[in-house]
Amino acid sequence: MLGVFEMRHLFFRFLLPFGLASVPLTSLAAGYQPQSSLISNLTSKPSDENFYTDAGKLVQRQIDLIARIEQALTSPDANRLRVVRGQLTIQVKSVESFVNRQQKNPQTLCSSQIDLSVNFSPSPAPDQIYCSLYTSSQELLKLFPVLDILLSRRGELALVRPLPLVTGERQLDPVLPIAPIQYPHLGKPAVPLSREPTLSPSALGTQAASPEVLSPQGRVIGRNAKTAIANYAPPVQPAIAAPESALTTLATAKQTLTATQALFPPEIRFTDPWENAAILDRLTYGFSPQEAQIYANFLELPRTGIFRVLQSSAYQRPLNTLWNRLQPNVSERYPFPSLGDAKDGFNPSLALQMIGERFQLADQGVNYSFMVDVGDLPLDRLDSQLQAVASPTREFFLNYQPPKQLDALQVEKRRFLTGKHQKVILAHAQVELNHTYVVRSLQFQLPEIMLNGQDISSDQLQPIPSSDIILAFRPVRRRADGSYTVLWRVLNQFPAPQIEK
Repeated sequence: MLGVFEMRHLFFRFLLPFGLASVPLTSLAAGYQPQSSLISNLTSKPSDENFYTDAGKLVQRQIDLIARIEQALTSPDANRLRVVRGQLTIQVKSVESFVNRQQKNPQTLCSSQIDLSVNFSPSPAPDQIYCSLYTSSQELLKLFPVLDILLSRRGELALVRPLPLVTGERQLDPVLPIAPIQYPHLGKPAVPLSREPTLSPSALGTQAASPEVLSPQGRVIGRNAKTAIANYAPPVQPAIAAPESALTTLATAKQTLTATQALFPPEIRFTDPWENAAILDRLTYGFSPQEAQIYANFLELPRTGIFRVLQSSAYQRPLNTLWNRLQPNVSERYPFPSLGDAKDGFNPSLALQMIGERFQLADQGVNYSFMVDVGDLPLDRLDSQLQAVASPTREFFLNYQPPKQLDALQVEKRRFLTGKHQKVILAHAQVELNHTYVVRSLQFQLPEIMLNGQDISSDQLQPIPSSDIILAFRPVRRRADGSYTVLWRVLNQFPAPQIEK
């Protein structure tokens, strides 16, 4: 009879055509490739010249699998867990087949070895590679019950559809026998059980559709706004932490394989999926170090900086997708530039983003700003008095006085957003490469009692941290995804404005 492990192997080999061995390419630099070619190459004992090639493929696949399992442990998507569980079955079986064809009794051989993750014994390199692969794969076997438990829990968040039967026969629906069976596409995220209406967050009157939504309108402080759906509350996104036992198991297997790489010839190279993932993430959301070197002279000036302006969608969770709220989001991994020294938890920032083909600051609460395109004017020609700017614009930026009442501040914010205050100077501006934009930004840190709409005395309003800053930024590079690399510089800082009741 076939053992349990052989049944798992046959079961998941059948599932490969249904997408079991596919994951989104954006998750890691190296995707998981089908192992059928590798398995066929290992049906006979390899010769000396291709031993290191075949063993290197297995080592690389095992390293990539460890990285994918790490991601799946903290992902709310059930399909990711199902994929890595099947891939783990196939990988462990492939390693066992490879080792058993070289060493008839790998348990005895490898049990006598010194800790492979710390110090190799002076035995021949092939034996060390056999034992490293065998030891790490046996370590990964411990993850099967953990993955099964986690998969059942993910079923509380998203719809987990049944997989096809091993023999391929159809299983009729017990309620609707004529209804076709919908099999899952494991390369796509599972469908969340809590469905959200296909409306924008502003229409729902909430920014909670994503932990990192930066709505340009924001909610009205101190009053209840009408919403498209009365009393709508968005679903709470799950908080998922990886089990410590699973992380320890993965770390042990990874450490063993990392030490094994030194035994291979120099022409066989390995890729680090964690390093590749970090590089891809930086290329997607950050600016390159070479850009900072190009503008090094400008960046030596005080209160200057460089950063990448992304589309607002980069900070938003798409509707009807699951999000692990414990994972750092884009705004946490790549924070907006700080415009001053943080004090008492207040840190004014340049929360610049793109909405379509327009620049706009993501002003939350009663924060608001206005900007103007002053043309192809180098940043180093601007001073605190904006002498290089035309007179009407210069006077408006330097002499503008913000309101002192909470309601008036919010009205003023809407005026700049809609253009009712100024037809030329607005809260947003059309994107033009190598143009300079002058911005006046007012930011307030409101107390929690005010954000909740409760009455507050005048004494409680006085110590509100705030800032009033004139700055300029200049887009110097456009990326293929529509984002821009910009240089920025603080030009002037006015006395901190206060809110009077």
